[in-house]
Amino acid sequence: MIIRPIAHQDLPALHQMAIESGPGFTSLMDDIDYLGGKIQQSIDSFGTDVKTPGQQSYLFVLEDELTGDVMGISGIKAAAGLDSPLYHYHKSQLVHHSRELGIFKRIDVLNMCNHYTGCTEVCTLFLRPRFRRIHAGKLLSKVRFLFMAQHPERFANTVIAEMRGVSTKNGHSPFWNWLNEHFIDLDFAAVTELVGTGNNGFIAELMPKYPLYTQLLSKEARAVIGQVHEDTRPALHMLESEGFRHKGYVDLFDAGPTVEAEFSQISSVANSLQCQVQIINAGTPLLSRHKKAENPRELLAIANTHTSEFRATVTDQATYLPQHNLLQLPAKLAAALGLKNGASARCLRLSATVARTLPDAATVSGMAFNAAVSAH
Repeated sequence: MIIRPIAHQDLPALHQMAIESGPGFTSLMDDIDYLGGKIQQSIDSFGTDVKTPGQQSYLFVLEDELTGDVMGISGIKAAAGLDSPLYHYHKSQLVHHSRELGIFKRIDVLNMCNHYTGCTEVCTLFLRPRFRRIHAGKLLSKVRFLFMAQHPERFANTVIAEMRGVSTKNGHSPFWNWLNEHFIDLDFAAVTELVGTGNNGFIAELMPKYPLYTQLLSKEARAVIGQVHEDTRPALHMLESEGFRHKGYVDLFDAGPTVEAEFSQISSVANSLQCQVQIINAGTPLLSRHKKAENPRELLAIANTHTSEFRATVTDQATYLPQHNLLQLPAKLAAALGLKNGASARCLRLSATVARTLPDAATVSGMAFNAAVSAH
């Protein structure tokens, strides 16, 4: 598996992912022209010299190198809400207290706000169902943080992720059903399409501007506030392991939670390392080598330090030597990542796996190395 920036050749696959993701996934819309525009914006963003975050939007695709299939996608918005308002509801409490009557009551309310305008947003994470295999989702999620760690000037201090809220396969949201009934005569699929394509002027025109007392909502609508779609739970768990937390902000339409973290405190940003590459060919002297096949092998996420030629993967066929800050890579893997001997790379330890040890240098050059990590 290799991660790379999206290209125009990926439009058919991107369109298919927009269909497969279904209603409620607002960052992928079933609209060829719109998707083509997103690809061009990403290409321009990767190719632009950036000093401070702006309207850049980066899309990464996960590719099966053996078949050429696009397996999934993930993205980053450098500064959300600059081109169109980024609205949320914030869930808080009002206290009604009468000392004379001895009544004290806390009431949950939802207030519309633009709290996250200008924050970096990690978004558009979708792994196609038929490609859901070990480490694929993890790579799609973490690759964004490797890129961000390498290019911090492109991103804001606060990073957010809007999580997909509860909705049915038929495109019904319990939260939106209540709003639809009382305020806006548009079904959930139509609303998400408008928002996904940037046409959100109706929010300021039609959405209720005063606090919503949650006790007035239907039981079904109240139950899903801050809850995620079943398919989104793995993505939420990965972000929580990175240090993201929910602080009461939810989506206007499906009430899914928005989670946030400080850039420097994101685990994969803080723990990733820039190191020097040593390519292992026949005759290359190794500074260190595992001697026993039963020893656990490190699972590493590895990325080059480029922008428009960015490449990344996850593998157990590389060795990081902390005492030398050196990353030893088989030649074919290095080539797939666009890395040369002595170049800089960024790596992140993921876990240990019981796998094959790095072969003797005399056998590396002839092995059939699979950059898609065929051991998994």
